[in-house]
Amino acid sequence: MQNLGIDVLFKGTNMIRLLEGLWVSVEISLISVAISIVLGLIVGVFMTSRRLVPKILLRIYLETVRIMPQMVLLFIVYFGSTRVFGLSITAEVSAVIVFVFWGTAEMGDLVRGSIKSIPKVQYESAYALGMNKYQVYFYIIFPQTLRRLLPLSINLVTRMIKTTSLVMMIGIVEVLKVAQQIIEANRRTSPNAAFGVFAVVFLLYFIVCWPISRLASVLEKRWA
Repeated sequence: MQNLGIDVLFKGTNMIRLLEGLWVSVEISLISVAISIVLGLIVGVFMTSRRLVPKILLRIYLETVRIMPQMVLLFIVYFGSTRVFGLSITAEVSAVIVFVFWGTAEMGDLVRGSIKSIPKVQYESAYALGMNKYQVYFYIIFPQTLRRLLPLSINLVTRMIKTTSLVMMIGIVEVLKVAQQIIEANRRTSPNAAFGVFAVVFLLYFIVCWPISRLASVLEKRWA
């Protein structure tokens, strides 16, 4: 244990601090995903619009999110907004804003793909039965879209949990930041601490993300 550097986690409250840091990552992810799902549903519907202007604007938004690294967005929101606009935004709020900005684009694209994947014959059949546009979407399209989206949105949770490791760059004390603090504090007494601590961090991420990933796979197979 000592050779692997894991012993440092049993000193004082190091393990508790590591778990608290993990909860910070999970909490930011859950809040961001919850907001992203709601906004993504709206954005996804607009992405299927035949109107040219909203279609172009949303495409630019989606491509911007895909091209721009999340770390750059974090720096722009946290450091840029305070200096340029004089806003007082905490690091946690900045992280949620960035992940919602990213998650909404991802969710919107998933919604768009799910709606587009529904065969046109279902629209035609619904209209033939006398339904109007809103009834078709409410009773036919949205239930199928939500069913296809659930596994994909669950996968988004795992991606967001893993990406929250970037928030340490703006001072949020999450699991990786705590791990670095523990390693630095025990560098002399336990030179192998980096290996052991980061191995435990990997295990913690696995424990959190693997069940979520498996749930998504099970739902995807069941509803295929």
